Amino acid sequence: MNNSFIPPRSTNIIVLVAALVIVIAGINLAQSVVVLFLFSFFIALLGTTPVLWLKRKRIPSAVAVLIVMLGMVILLIIIGAQIGASLRGFSEELPLLQISIREQIVKFSAILTSKGFAVNEKFFLEYVNPEAIMKLTAGLLSGFSSMLSDLLLILLTVAFILLEVSSFPKKLRIILGDPEQAFPKFIKFVVDIKRYMVIKTIINLAAGILIAAWMYILDVQFPILWGFLAFLLHYIPSIGSIIAAVPAALLALVQLGMGSALLVVAGNILVGFIIGNVIEPRLMGRKLGLSTLVVFLSLIFWGSLLGLMGAILCIPLTMALKFASESNESTKWIAVLLGTEKFDEVAPAKKEKKNKPE
Repeated sequence: MNNSFIPPRSTNIIVLVAALVIVIAGINLAQSVVVLFLFSFFIALLGTTPVLWLKRKRIPSAVAVLIVMLGMVILLIIIGAQIGASLRGFSEELPLLQISIREQIVKFSAILTSKGFAVNEKFFLEYVNPEAIMKLTAGLLSGFSSMLSDLLLILLTVAFILLEVSSFPKKLRIILGDPEQAFPKFIKFVVDIKRYMVIKTIINLAAGILIAAWMYILDVQFPILWGFLAFLLHYIPSIGSIIAAVPAALLALVQLGMGSALLVVAGNILVGFIIGNVIEPRLMGRKLGLSTLVVFLSLIFWGSLLGLMGAILCIPLTMALKFASESNESTKWIAVLLGTEKFDEVAPAKKEKKNKPE
């Protein structure tokens, strides 16, 4: 007599949800470690292409990694020095900027009141609170700079990842016991992720340079800092360019007046529009396979879980979740929910399969 007990489907779902909650709570508690690893993985992903190119030129693996790491160190030192100097200047000016912003708000509310609008400065200071926006910007950039203080650990992690990148498929074949295994889906996924991150980084770098140049032309203080902020926030889909415009526009309003502030906003939105609607679709080729709603929700989820790094990597992380869901029949429904596939495209294939003679 078989006394084995098979739990109902509802029980399995409850256990799965409970396990998911525990995993999310664990990631949140270990946020600093997870963010450090993700940043290292992100840098390694960008360094994979030059390492593999050098290896194709018959340069030994260790030498290729050493060359790429040396280039990264030089680049990070140059960028870090420029950003650090601008960030220090911005932090020193922040108290004066907050006072100036408060004065501008009082003047603006007085103008609105004289025009017949029942608005006082309390509304702007407590609800809109532009002072808090500037403070949040400083905290955001300081947090990113503090993460770079673990530069030695990050670079060591990147170096070890790059050293293992070529041998990983061989190790995976040994684990699975099939030396001829090709992993086409996994290779396609890795190639798509790497392609997305490399192209996105190059595009964001161009956007950051354009924004910094525009700030310099408008004579806004700390143009390098605003260009770097634009570079970071353009990783955030749809709204990144708008968020990047806010603190720079507030500074331009205090420093140069309303006209310059509007030009700052217009420049950021124009660059974001051209990149998001013209350049990215052409360079990225096919779509990412994620619905618009999923992209927005993933931004909220990963951003709240992992902070700025989660918001930056929300697309790759969600693509990884979709790929993992596709690899198992019991979780394929998650991949369908995350994707953009239409049911009317799937139905004909099923019908054709059903009518196929045995």
